[in-house]
Amino acid sequence: MELLPHQQRVVDEKAALDEKLEKLAAFMKSDAFGQLDFVEQDLMHDQADCMIELRYVLKQRIALFKEQSGGL
Repeated sequence: MELLPHQQRVVDEKAALDEKLEKLAAFMKSDAFGQLDFVEQDLMHDQADCMIELRYVLKQRIALFKEQSGGL
């Protein structure tokens, strides 16, 4: 079954978020991250936490699309 336009946007948003989160996580393991002040490091950890929560919500929405359509 084909996705509706708004559903495809959710799938695309999650894919973009996954890529951004992967890049942020890699940066947070780098030497450059360790050179940042602790406030900025803390904010980046908060940002990653928020992105993880958003990814969870998007995954749930995508699962619901699949459920509603009888499986994609």
